[in-house]
Amino acid sequence: MSKPLAPIGANTVHVVVDMQRLFAEETGWRVPTLDSILPNVRRLIDHRPERALYTRFVTPPGISGARGVWQSFYRHWPQVTQDRLSADFCDLVEPLAALAPQEAQINKDGFSAFTSPAFAPALTRLGCAVLVLSGVETDVCVFATALDAIDRGLRVVIASDAVTSFSLDAHRAMFDHVLPRFEHLIDLATTDAILAAWK
Repeated sequence: MSKPLAPIGANTVHVVVDMQRLFAEETGWRVPTLDSILPNVRRLIDHRPERALYTRFVTPPGISGARGVWQSFYRHWPQVTQDRLSADFCDLVEPLAALAPQEAQINKDGFSAFTSPAFAPALTRLGCAVLVLSGVETDVCVFATALDAIDRGLRVVIASDAVTSFSLDAHRAMFDHVLPRFEHLIDLATTDAILAAWK
């Protein structure tokens, strides 16, 4: 994060990852620090609202409706499947819910945004070459989306002060140990630095 952020421009898309009630409220998946990143997520959205996409992690109807190994995963988290939890918990948190057009909301059933069949076409429509990522969780859905984006040749910028995780140890480990290994592929920058670079 010490090197200056190279300019980003009109081909940039801001992806707000999973800023949902599912992770903001007492569901078993609550991210206690989610509220702390909301102001910076909002600043990034407000900078170019028409260039924002919002992913929503959608859980299966029940354990048996999950794909493959995800059934084992949901046996540990049965309380978040749709037969146990109201669909409203997939909604974005306020004030983001009021800002996000329906057509900009992308439902996914896996960690990476690219697990949604609608995500890559949405990027294509927006002429995307650069992804700015914010949201939750740093070490899970944000990171998975970043790696998939890199594999597709996209430049990735992670907003370091607009991402967080249930596990702050894992969040810190990402910035201290994991993400530095991708220094030639992922840019890490503060919200201020991103806004200054995004012309």
